[in-house]
Amino acid sequence: MQYFSLQNPAHSVSFETAVVQGLAPDKGLYFPEQIPVLPDNFIANLHDYTDHEIGYEVIHAFAGDEIPAEALKQIVKDTLHFPFPVQKVSGRTYALELFHGPTLAFKDVGARFMAGCLGYFRRNADKPVTVLVATSGDTGGAVASGFYNVPGVDVVILYPSGKVSTLQEKQLTTLGNNIRALEIQGTFDDCQRLVKTAFLDEELQRRRQLTSANSINVARWLPQMFYYFLAFKQMKAAHHKLVFAVPSGNFGNICAGMMAAAMGLPVSHFVAATNVNDTVPRFMTTGQYTPGKAVATLSNAMDVADPSNFVRVLQLFGNSLPALQEKFTAISFNDQDTARTMEQVWKEYHYMLDPHGAVGYLGLQQYLETAPDLTGIFLETAHPVKFEDTAPPAIREDIHAPARVLSLYNKEKVSTILPADYTAFKNWLMR
Repeated sequence: MQYFSLQNPAHSVSFETAVVQGLAPDKGLYFPEQIPVLPDNFIANLHDYTDHEIGYEVIHAFAGDEIPAEALKQIVKDTLHFPFPVQKVSGRTYALELFHGPTLAFKDVGARFMAGCLGYFRRNADKPVTVLVATSGDTGGAVASGFYNVPGVDVVILYPSGKVSTLQEKQLTTLGNNIRALEIQGTFDDCQRLVKTAFLDEELQRRRQLTSANSINVARWLPQMFYYFLAFKQMKAAHHKLVFAVPSGNFGNICAGMMAAAMGLPVSHFVAATNVNDTVPRFMTTGQYTPGKAVATLSNAMDVADPSNFVRVLQLFGNSLPALQEKFTAISFNDQDTARTMEQVWKEYHYMLDPHGAVGYLGLQQYLETAPDLTGIFLETAHPVKFEDTAPPAIREDIHAPARVLSLYNKEKVSTILPADYTAFKNWLMR
């Protein structure tokens, strides 16, 4: 499989190069030259396959022959080693729980898959590769866990100071060894800008080989397709016509779902549910893409004003807004909506939402009002305990931390504070 730059389709590279580079030299995101379509009988019989078999069938064409089948199967097995249950909340509404991994967030899948691929490609390398990752919350912890002690890989995580939860910060600042955290005095968009600028810096690239573990990297982005196939497998027996509502920040997760649909998964519609960082909902109405400055919200992992992966969403629909509107709706909600919904769903259905899942739930409910023949699945992308310190007081005492993360609260945070300034960031990297 070859991957081309969305800035310059004439520039194409192998899967390995796309993974190791992260971003094309022209700053474009890589996109596969073909989208393979899975056989109808495979989709119809998903319930006959294990999760590992489904993962391999979905992803192997994207890796091609660059990772041998047995090695790729092992990477998938290491990635999908925890459950992804679909839970009924009420009526036609179901939650796909993606928080049962080691860092209690959906990004565990992409981070672990990319770590496996990069570890394979770098197995005989003389010099380490430096993974740069900007995080608005969950990416940092997932990458830290997935890449911890992977040979030949150093990880540098940039996160906005004071804008991630206590548990999120502990997950990305307490491991040590090959994981280092930079606390940036700015927003997530500032962190992402610093990372993207570093990739274009030839002097820096001569000193350190860089790659990204954000969802701009194809090995982080593509395995998120697994969620949708595994959810469909669980719902198949009921023969539902499905709509997925996805809490959306950088739009990698929902784009992966739309890739799954392009491969043949029968999904009727996708709803991108955002917080007040509503660049995409406004674009869907006006046709004008006008990002502002990111605003801090309760759903902090979605505090993204200029989502990188939306260009991939557009590419899937030939950059046609009318074509996109047929399969895709984007809706925004504020913090008051979010907090009220967390309280209401706990009170009425005894289901605990995190702020991101609450936004997804709201988007789903609004869309289902217009689609009485559809069944909806919203993605619960993180465990509620990750946002315990900002949850509505009325439900806070009912949020309980899984035993495996309790020890994190007693670990010492280790981070370096830097201004949102590229020169300062570059000087730190070139020390």
